[in-house]
Amino acid sequence: MIEEDEIRRIDAANMRELIVRLPEQILDALRIVRSTEITVQTRRIRNIVVTGLGGSAIGGDLLRSYSAGEIRVPMVINRNYTLPRFVNEHTLVIVSSYSGNTEETIAAHREAARRKAQVVAITSNGETARIATRLHHPLISIPKGLPPRAALAYSFFPPLALLTRWGFLRSKTREISETIDLLKTKAAEYAVLDPDLNPALRLAERLKGTLPIIYAASDHFDAVALRWRGQLEENAKVLAYGNVFPELTHNEIVGWRMLPSLLENTTVIFLRDLHDHTRVKLRMDITKSIINKYTSRVIEVQSEGTSLLARIFSLLYLGDWVSFYLAILNGVDPTPVEVIDHLKEKLAET
Repeated sequence: MIEEDEIRRIDAANMRELIVRLPEQILDALRIVRSTEITVQTRRIRNIVVTGLGGSAIGGDLLRSYSAGEIRVPMVINRNYTLPRFVNEHTLVIVSSYSGNTEETIAAHREAARRKAQVVAITSNGETARIATRLHHPLISIPKGLPPRAALAYSFFPPLALLTRWGFLRSKTREISETIDLLKTKAAEYAVLDPDLNPALRLAERLKGTLPIIYAASDHFDAVALRWRGQLEENAKVLAYGNVFPELTHNEIVGWRMLPSLLENTTVIFLRDLHDHTRVKLRMDITKSIINKYTSRVIEVQSEGTSLLARIFSLLYLGDWVSFYLAILNGVDPTPVEVIDHLKEKLAET
């Protein structure tokens, strides 16, 4: 059982409060977009690229997954110093860098300008803001002082609002309202420090001391699985792996055979949705029966809500809380990421 005093002692930077505040951050992100003048030549846009890394890129991943099947132009998420060759004046490039100083994103931003792409920057500060100001790129200024992974509302909802404003997606007002209401309800549920009443804490307890493997359908939940992995790694400081259906049933399931001592110490989490493709649901069921032979720790988690947006964020929010509680169970502060900071310092020396 986790005690309140234990959380206060370990969670020195108060990551818990940032997770609780996600519904408020969504409203703030939408307010920022409404109050920012952003002009692009929408009729010229033939494709969209979101360029960023880490916590600044996951918003783009979620937007791509969420809008799949509806958005009328191709969307690509770019995690590199360079941009795809097709980027030109008919490309909308959304530059997402929370700190504004991510070197890969800065390089891609400059390349987008050279190719005369239509650029919108989302950042709290740094070189990204300076480049946008100097080149007269529309700039969405978001609040400073957050870990990038705790600024998801600011990397996802501004571009979503822009794409609906410009007609690439239908209005999402009702879906956003449902999502905020659901997250508020879940914030209260997940704050209870009783595993019998709190599924996030209960799941974290089952994950402790094991290797998490996250499986989900590729249609709309691949980015949610990616978010789970990233949050477990950065918050709880554990390695986490994952894959998506149906692809994993063409290769990965064969790997569930050797290294029995390792397989016994894994926990597999299936992220499921009522609207998963019928054949994918069947593949999940069969895969579960296969891997049950090698690990007794197989857990299914069902999305909640009516709209796709609410269902996506219900699973995403659960993952955020699970990673937080696993950090506490592991006795590590979820906020610091010293290894990443060390890597950046070494890169800055060369």
